[in-house]
Amino acid sequence: MLHIKQAVIVEGKYDKIKLSSIIDAVIIPTGGFKIFKDKETLKIIRYFAETTGIIILTDSDTAGFKIRSFLKGAVKNGKIINVYVPDIFGKEKRKAEPSKEGKLGVEGIEKDIILEAFRKAGIVSEERDENHDPITRIDFYECGFSGGQNSSFLRKRLLAELDLPELMTTTGIIDILNTLMTRQEFFALAEKINGGEEKTE
Repeated sequence: MLHIKQAVIVEGKYDKIKLSSIIDAVIIPTGGFKIFKDKETLKIIRYFAETTGIIILTDSDTAGFKIRSFLKGAVKNGKIINVYVPDIFGKEKRKAEPSKEGKLGVEGIEKDIILEAFRKAGIVSEERDENHDPITRIDFYECGFSGGQNSSFLRKRLLAELDLPELMTTTGIIDILNTLMTRQEFFALAEKINGGEEKTE
């Protein structure tokens, strides 16, 4: 599996499912053209662009290039790397008919071809510390950010501290935390947020 430090931007959920079996990275689907008006997802993408950098991997059709162009204009700061899959004609198994242009999307591309596309873009596997101790859902719960009466309030304080959207899911928050800090640093931040708590919702 290819370990990547950057967040990878794809078009849809099936692209994300495909990539999740090939790479170890934060993967963010745009929902196709929904990204044009999705301010929350754009804010997350901009955050990753400025911290870890982002990789854009859209389909090789016209729609895919429109999304790439939009993101390039929408992300003013940070690093963007474009990864391109080749034009391969065919139909994804789940679809009744080929796409309008007849090209396979990311979800339909073979694993080796996708990996080669990353290599061509200069993306190499990141070395992972064997002693890396990731922040988990249990940590999140034990620090009061989920499952408690005051969790929503504390979670909002955490997101405000990190300048992230309030509507982020727990999974999304944990993904970002693991790119931003160590487990020990997370516990220190949680203690600060809990210690500064003034009242419940």
